[in-house]
Parts: sequence; C-alpha cells; structure tokens
Amino acid sequence: MAQPKAPAKTEKSEVAQQRSSLSEVDAFLKQVKGLQPVGSGRGRLIFAMDATMSRQPSWDLALELQADMFNAVKAVGGLDVQLVYFRGLGECQASKWVGDPDALARLMRQVSCAGGYTQIRKVLAHARRESETSKANALIYVGDCMEEDVDELSQLAGELGLIGVPVFVFQEGRDPKAKRAFREIARLSRGAYCPFDAGSARQLRELLTAVAVYATGGRKALKDFGDETRSSAAIRLLEQLG
Repeated sequence: MAQPKAPAKTEKSEVAQQRSSLSEVDAFLKQVKGLQPVGSGRGRLIFAMDATMSRQPSWDLALELQADMFNAVKAVGGLDVQLVYFRGLGECQASKWVGDPDALARLMRQVSCAGGYTQIRKVLAHARRESETSKANALIYVGDCMEEDVDELSQLAGELGLIGVPVFVFQEGRDPKAKRAFREIARLSRGAYCPFDAGSARQLRELLTAVAVYATGGRKALKDFGDETRSSAAIRLLEQLG
C-alpha cells in the first residue's frame, strides 16, 4: 500500500457501565505472556479504530486515551504507528507511518464518526498486506460491534498469527456477538482480548500503553516504564511474563 502524506483509502449499542473486572484484565495479560517481543530496531504498530456512529458517545474519550498512549511511549522511542479507521459507506482509511505521537494525535483529531457497517475484514487484510513489505509487530483494534462473516475474519486472523502479527482487541461495551468474534480473532492471531467500558478509562489507558511499550522495546522497555511510572498494567504484565 502506498503511504500518502494524508490519510488515503485502502482496498452500535451504548457503552455499558459495568466496570471491566480484574479477572478479565488478568486473563488479557495472561494471553500476552507467550508473545515474542520486539528485540531490536523500530517497532511498527497498526492502530485501528471503528469510527461508525455507534461509537460517537465515547469518541472523545477514545481519542484522549489513545493520545495518552502515544505520549507515554514518546520517551521510549523507536515506535512507528499507522492509524487505520473505517466509517460510513465502505470508507476505510490508512495514514502514513509516523514516528511522532503529536503528528498521529493530529491525524486522530481529524476523524469523526459516521454511520455504517463494520469493516474489520479490511483492517485485517490491510495488516497482512503491510507486513508483506515491512513487518508490523502488532495490531491494536478498538471497536464495539461486529457485522461481518466471522469465518472470514477468523481466516485472516489466523494468517496474521502465522506471520507473527498479534491482534490486541479492545471491545467497548458488551455486545455478545462481537465478544465471540473478537476473542476468536485474538486467539487465532496469537494476540489478546480485553473488554472496556466508560468506567474503566484508566485501566484501558494503562493496558494500551503497556502493549505499545512492549511492542517498542520488549521486556526491558516495559520494566523501565513500570519502574518509572508505577503503572499497574505494566507491573502485572511483567509478572505474567515471568
């Protein structure tokens, strides 16, 4: 895929108020345990978002959390991020790869929600294509629902798992159909799944940041980050890594 200077085209439920349980977070961190961290060089992270209208009530919160994540890894360095989002009638956009969190935050603030169906298939297929030229180290996906063929999504997730691109899926709300699909995507890609809601903003921020730091510099970067910030997510992730 070409890397234009501005985002360019590539080929629903209210937020639940129940706080994500500690057991769910522990399960998420346990899933991360066996993943192979980036050993050297710059990390490459694809950050994908569902920008359909169902996410509008929490969109500003999502942008704030995601901006916080990239600000936290700014000090670590060595992380290139590509923003991918879908919305409207078949619109799926991918930014260029950027190493400056501030530049990415500016791109994210330009995105607004629009009605439409999910396009997770395009996100997974895009991640696979990107890795054919220069491997992505991980894909983070944030969404709330799933309106596609789960078997097709599973096939693509399995292909990502085979080439070493784990998908970290964060589900907003508690839609049961989406939960089943998202868990399968995470499992087949050898990634991890974790739900979040309006009451777990801090928890999500820490988990996103821990994954990004881990993708950037592996265990040492995560340990340094945990020592400096006393992030409970980073500390618990290190405990799971052993």
